[in-house]
Amino acid sequence: MSSKVEYNSKESEQKWYSYWDEHNFFHSEVDEREPYSIVIPPPNVTGVLHMGHMLNNTIQDVLVRRARLLGKNACWVPGTDHASIATEAKVVAKLKTEGISKSDLTRDQFLSHAWEWTNEYGGKILNQLKKLGASCDWQRTKFTLDDDMYESVIDSFINLYNKGLIYRGYRMVNWDPEAQTTLSDEEVIYEEKQGKLYFISYPLENSDEKLTIATTRPETIFGDSAICINPKDERFTHLKGKKAIVPIVGRIIPIIEDEYVEMEFGTGCLKVTPAHDENDKTLGEKHKLEVFDIFNPDATLNSFGLHYEGQDRFEARKNFVTELEEKNFVIKVEDYTNKVGTSERTKAVIEPRLSDQWFLKMKDLAKPAIEAVLKSDDIKLHPKKFENTYRNWMENIRDWNISRQLWWGHQIPAYYFGDGEDDYVIAKTKEEALVKAKQKSEKSISLEDLKQDEDVLDTWFSSWLWPMSVFDGIRHPENEEFKYYYPTNDLVTGPDILFFWVARMIMAGYEYTDKKPFENVYLTGLVRDKKRQKMSKSLGNSPDALELIENYSADGVRVGLLLSNAAGNDLLFDEALCQQGKGFSNKIWNAYRLITSWTVDENLLQPESSKKAIDWYSSVFQEKLVELEDHYSKYRISDALMTSYKLVWDDFCSWFLEIIKPGYEQPIDKSTLSAAISLFEDNLKILHPFMPFVTEEIWHQIQKRKPEDALTVSKWPKLHSFDKQIISEFTFASEVISGIRTIRKEKNISFKNKIDLVVINNESANRTMDSIISKMGNIQDLTYSDAGMEGSLTFRVKSNEYFIPVDGAIDVEAEKEKLKEELNYYKGFLKSVEKKLSNERFVSNAPEKVVAIEKQKKEDALAQIETISKSLENL
Repeated sequence: MSSKVEYNSKESEQKWYSYWDEHNFFHSEVDEREPYSIVIPPPNVTGVLHMGHMLNNTIQDVLVRRARLLGKNACWVPGTDHASIATEAKVVAKLKTEGISKSDLTRDQFLSHAWEWTNEYGGKILNQLKKLGASCDWQRTKFTLDDDMYESVIDSFINLYNKGLIYRGYRMVNWDPEAQTTLSDEEVIYEEKQGKLYFISYPLENSDEKLTIATTRPETIFGDSAICINPKDERFTHLKGKKAIVPIVGRIIPIIEDEYVEMEFGTGCLKVTPAHDENDKTLGEKHKLEVFDIFNPDATLNSFGLHYEGQDRFEARKNFVTELEEKNFVIKVEDYTNKVGTSERTKAVIEPRLSDQWFLKMKDLAKPAIEAVLKSDDIKLHPKKFENTYRNWMENIRDWNISRQLWWGHQIPAYYFGDGEDDYVIAKTKEEALVKAKQKSEKSISLEDLKQDEDVLDTWFSSWLWPMSVFDGIRHPENEEFKYYYPTNDLVTGPDILFFWVARMIMAGYEYTDKKPFENVYLTGLVRDKKRQKMSKSLGNSPDALELIENYSADGVRVGLLLSNAAGNDLLFDEALCQQGKGFSNKIWNAYRLITSWTVDENLLQPESSKKAIDWYSSVFQEKLVELEDHYSKYRISDALMTSYKLVWDDFCSWFLEIIKPGYEQPIDKSTLSAAISLFEDNLKILHPFMPFVTEEIWHQIQKRKPEDALTVSKWPKLHSFDKQIISEFTFASEVISGIRTIRKEKNISFKNKIDLVVINNESANRTMDSIISKMGNIQDLTYSDAGMEGSLTFRVKSNEYFIPVDGAIDVEAEKEKLKEELNYYKGFLKSVEKKLSNERFVSNAPEKVVAIEKQKKEDALAQIETISKSLENL
């Protein structure tokens, strides 16, 4: 055995990751073992490693590495998501720098550029995950636009359409004018924004009377179809059947009646713009109003905007308000705070827009998914508190708008052969579509007559199949791998996509397999800075993930991230935590160096103190192993780390190694060293999921091992019965040792000098730990007595009294003076507490808890007075 002087994390990380990869340790094939499968939440192909990814993937890696050590056939499937909106935006931006507009290209030309961009820049994040130590089965890497994945998505669409679950409809949708596509309701973020409420005057036709309408969006006046009043509103009964004139526009619109209008809200008169508001659309359909869509796809005004045509909606608003003011249509303007829908992806303000789109019926799909999480407990959310969020979403679910006006993605398999509302067929190929179209139409149709839908499917429509499609379970549900690895075991993700992704995967799982897609969902918190702000590039408060690894090592960052993160709670990240993680790596490394620095004397007998220390640490290790099992079973990953951290740092390094350490330049016996190495190896096993690199490095430094004996594929320590009594005895002994050390430090008695210790054993404590007390306290003679000793320093552990004879080691007179000062202080303190307790008014009126605290203060003061008095007697 040998050790390097210093641990080189960079060298170790590169060496061991290559070693694991070279020996295929992360690859899984179907065999007779119990499977443990987990699928990565596929990051965007455009993505780079950030703090959220670091946390999420560290947790996944901990679970996977532990499963491997438990002897399970661990399979962690990695992959990336094509991210329709984000990727298309990147490609469009890149083309713009080259002077190319998307509108100048054919679909195939654009997709050629998109693939070129993806192949050059995409998937970087997967290589970055390797730096973190992620033990994914890289041979199984998937991309949501891979041929087999693409086919799975199309098969799914056709299947759901044939079941009557997918339909095409002209609906009000959320329109992102920047990405120029629709968004589902879940992709719209509502933010409170300070705006204005404009009170606008509408003249009545053939009358001098005017109505006042309040609106936050004056530009939508160009799309007004009617004014609505409540039929019960007596203020406006005279307006029934009359008409109003839209300011500037000059359009004559009817005044309609509907109880939808709240009489107390605003002016009691509502402008109705069916093309730009969901509720107005409903009113428009009910009252058969005209529809005026005033916006172009990029949210500039079209010809309905008159002389504002081509202006951006916000620019047009400002200019139009100026004109309205100049022509005396504006009554007043008030500050107004309202919630504005913005695009999750582009942050653009959403426009409600009427459009032909594809929708998936969700109500029936949601039923088994509600049952699985909220009733049968087949799928468990960790922490459980997120069940309420899940319930709220699922029980109020709406149909899912699954079409997107983009080119990058899975093109919808709908083929049109005419202009009629029903002139389309759903088919996997154009040739298949032709056959179906001929069956559906009486016209003569050729391949050239067929036009495939331009739209692609929402990105989430591919990722909701992820746990199934990565094992080819959609196309070939009877295949061996799918039957072996599915359902998967755990899913680790953020609560922000609990509905987007998690709930939808559950729905898809039950729809296609009648099985849950996973058993447990571990929901991580958000990574925030010390000011509790969410970490993001835009705020400039997010450290560079790879730079952190460079500075603190992968193990250090992994430990730093997990030290303060419990499931579902936000992580308040501080780089000091990574420094702490790095410090822990060094602590383990130095413990190894210490052990291997000792020389062995084959003839040396094992000291009693070492024998007891081995018995104690073996038991405490088993006790902590049980604790770890409990933490892992409840997905308390941070608690599992903290248990391991304290066990190794405190119990092993601070106590065990100090007890068995031979004297300066003295040898160690063979039995103790062998036991120490064996226990150290067990420590490495429980630390390995958290700190894979440093543990693997030390594992191979301890002795040369074959690849099949590498730590990453070794066996988790076995649970055995353990001696609770010895743990209790050691805890008591450690308090005695601490008492001795405190007196040595306070009285400046060198730790090199041997001292005597006399014990009055009021606790009837077992003497099995005397050899450890003697060694750790550097005790020359430890004796038990019925009486204390004069000329001694004293301390207590519970009711046991301990006496250390002074024998000229300290200045007795100076010590007496010091003790007298302490005694006078405690006597004065006791007097003030007793005065308070003798006050009947205080005792009667003060809260019970406060009185109890004062009584405890009295007890503590009495105990201190007794101890100091005995010390004075003994000097």
